Amino acid sequence: MKHLILMRHAKSDWSHDLPDHDRPLNKRGRRAAPAIGAWLRAGGHLPDEILCSTSARTRETLTRLNLPAPARFEADLYHAAPDTMLDILRTARGDSVMVIGHNPGIAAFAQMMLATPPEHPRFAAYPTCATLVAEFDIGDWSDLRPHSGRATSFVVPRDLTD
Repeated sequence: MKHLILMRHAKSDWSHDLPDHDRPLNKRGRRAAPAIGAWLRAGGHLPDEILCSTSARTRETLTRLNLPAPARFEADLYHAAPDTMLDILRTARGDSVMVIGHNPGIAAFAQMMLATPPEHPRFAAYPTCATLVAEFDIGDWSDLRPHSGRATSFVVPRDLTD
């Protein structure tokens, strides 16, 4: 059994005159990422490997999650299409792997990987810092196939503050 934690980066700051790749998190994003990290730890959803886009906002999200797993930064995850995400995930070695990426690819990838989407009103939109936990009945990530996952949890930051 393999577990996937699929996260969109936290809310980024558009007020800086920076290239898209270099935008940091805004105040809301800097609050949301630690809240999601606490939710992951409380639920026992701890990755043993993290695959992260190289953008500033995904790196900052990762730092603020405060998770003990090693990270591998993948340039190809920056605004990746679902097929690219699948190819990268198939190279993973951990039993519980987190992927931190960007929309619209991350939302499309989440939909592509699950047999049935979770019954959450925000799943299709996959807002910033949305996090899916899914399980796959496979022994190796190289065997991963679309529409084979089962969602076990899905959360957005607003769920944790309302």
